[in-house]
Amino acid sequence: MVKLGLVGEGIAKSQSPDLHERLGASLGEPVRYDLVDSRGSTDFDFPSAIQRLRDEGYRGTNVTFPFKEKAAQLADIRGEGVRRVGTANTLLFDAEGLRAENTDYTGFISAYRHSFGRQPAGEVLLIGAGGVGRAVACALGELAVSHIRILEHDASRAESLSRDLNAMGINATCITSEQAQRELPHWQGVVNCSPIGHINHPGCPIDTAGLGAQHWVFDAVYIPAHTELLNAAHQAGAKTLSGVDLFVFQGVDAFRFFTADCIASEQIDPHVIPLRTHYIKQLVSPSAHSMP
Repeated sequence: MVKLGLVGEGIAKSQSPDLHERLGASLGEPVRYDLVDSRGSTDFDFPSAIQRLRDEGYRGTNVTFPFKEKAAQLADIRGEGVRRVGTANTLLFDAEGLRAENTDYTGFISAYRHSFGRQPAGEVLLIGAGGVGRAVACALGELAVSHIRILEHDASRAESLSRDLNAMGINATCITSEQAQRELPHWQGVVNCSPIGHINHPGCPIDTAGLGAQHWVFDAVYIPAHTELLNAAHQAGAKTLSGVDLFVFQGVDAFRFFTADCIASEQIDPHVIPLRTHYIKQLVSPSAHSMP
């Protein structure tokens, strides 16, 4: 039995337990995946929660909002994705110490290429410069992005990401919501990596009046799968990429890390697209007829 977890805030409706347990069952490796939710806890201590999982014999844990930056800082060993992005969504309890990996980075690249092929990302509006925003921004650097405009309410966080991206050779600037509204029709991509649109943070992160058929739009939120942003993009004729895709591809990459000592990566490969099809049917298709 492989024991895994997810640490985050407001994660009661997460599909991660189902994904990892389903993938494990299809590969003949029983998996137990538990949720550690900080919501409602006034004295939640992230390092203590991680240590408790290790003490209880877990192989590792996924990490989500708002702990991805803390996860990277806590680790003894940082994988390539973490070193590049600066955040972690996967922690492994290795004999050598706590190892951090970032599968949001690899997962977004896989999800984008699966839906859009080799289409250049172009000029992109990035909403949210937190953990997943950093990962996706770095991933865009591998997808022929020409310029990233960062829209983030925390100015210091936005400036930090812009500075880091430019140091990597990825053109990036910070903008205001007024600039975004004015310039949006001239850009190619819109990426929401803020929690706005999630069931716990309802709403739409930008004014969508400027969306059109020239855009591709990604929303990292997948609960609900039909966010206000994606609904508006669909109505405008834009290409869309659901948070469900990132959820599946990053989840599979995390599963590879968790089970590397007992399941060969090649054994997992044939299960990826059927798994995506399952979640698209389960999370996206049931709501298709109710879209406004």
